[in-house]
Amino acid sequence: MNCLSIAPAWLCGHETMLWQWLLYLLPSLALAVGIRWLTRRHPLFYLLTLAGTICHELAHLGVGQLTGAQPRSFTVIPRRTEGGWELGSVVLTRLTWYNAAPAALAPFLLLALPLLVAAWRTGPDWRFHWLDLALAFAVAPQFLSCWPSGADWRIALRSWPVAAALLVLACAWGWLTWHAV
Repeated sequence: MNCLSIAPAWLCGHETMLWQWLLYLLPSLALAVGIRWLTRRHPLFYLLTLAGTICHELAHLGVGQLTGAQPRSFTVIPRRTEGGWELGSVVLTRLTWYNAAPAALAPFLLLALPLLVAAWRTGPDWRFHWLDLALAFAVAPQFLSCWPSGADWRIALRSWPVAAALLVLACAWGWLTWHAV
């Protein structure tokens, strides 16, 4: 399947790398919406988010380790809480003003995974293959898990100057990347 089979000709005529990536990732985004809808219907469907939950918690664990936040425990076993379900957690024992924001906001790094997959699978004459269907199911949970939880945001506020600096750097990087293409 090529671009013309899934998008109008005017879009395919102006393809750029970003458009190719977006077109490639659309099935994963649609699956993410479907998975979100299903998980609200029954907790059993949380199994569809397991890959994303593991990556989300591994992001906290890895950045926590790199920044000296001293991760103590890691779990991806869902448990019922007052507000719903907690799908996983990492306990960090040494959160400080300088490492709270990077450790808490680490799930944003997961956005790199879909982009890397899209960059790998698209090119000048890209076509969908059966592997891309499997990759869409693997990438969809990453879209759901890349947003930090409410608890993550509260932890990040402990080092708001670092969080503000990271936000400014991320915006600058995004602006430079967008204008360089």
